[in-house]
Amino acid sequence: MSSHTAPSFQLISSLRYEPALSTGIARQSQAYPEPLASPYYLLAFHRDRLIAAARHFEWTKAVQWLQQDLSSLQQFIDASIPDRERPWRLRIVVDSSGNGSVDVNPTAAMDPLSLLLPLYSPSGAPVWRVHVDAQHIVPSGFTTHKTTARDDYTAARLRVGITSPAETAEVLVLNPHDEVMEGSITTPYFRRREISSAGPDWITPPLSSGGNAGTSRRYALAQGFCTEQVISRSDLVDGEECWLSNGVRGFMRGVVVL
Repeated sequence: MSSHTAPSFQLISSLRYEPALSTGIARQSQAYPEPLASPYYLLAFHRDRLIAAARHFEWTKAVQWLQQDLSSLQQFIDASIPDRERPWRLRIVVDSSGNGSVDVNPTAAMDPLSLLLPLYSPSGAPVWRVHVDAQHIVPSGFTTHKTTARDDYTAARLRVGITSPAETAEVLVLNPHDEVMEGSITTPYFRRREISSAGPDWITPPLSSGGNAGTSRRYALAQGFCTEQVISRSDLVDGEECWLSNGVRGFMRGVVVL
């Protein structure tokens, strides 16, 4: 790539603006990161993930912009919120020159405790259908870090018939070793295969399988909800329950559909 050509992608991180978080419900979770009273879900983790991506792509100006303190970042995002009384889906976008912007979209109301407790499932909450992609994705900086270059994920969703972001459906993407990398828009968690082993009951793919270092994934690991373990396609069982998470919806129950 020529040094005179701006990259054709930006760094992104999607997060939730949730008014209920401002009331301090995050204090119910031991591992929830500061700032506890922020309405932005896992804000510190989103900043960390964007900095890691900017460093990977050697975007010096982006790193400098992202290293502002959290209160300054929150003030920057605050300016984009149209109505502070309702939840929003936000997408922080950062380009190679260190310019940041925030895309704002409506999002459905939900029980805010779903953001905090992976074992808490509100009655009436939908169970997501979790499909498995028939093709493979080669791990790269574009799978490890979240950017606007998401054609592989869009294609995987279309291959299993997911055509709208509103669908309660997900597809697991696989690397060339047939290992689960992640979901197209979520981190997946499966029941531990060795029942007798000590540790959490749930496992999630390690970053060495090629997937994204998601914010809710980091939170679930810090909480002790799960541990990392390689998960192959052959390990998956039709109809087994699982969990999914992301920075907008928190934790959702799923069921594997093979």
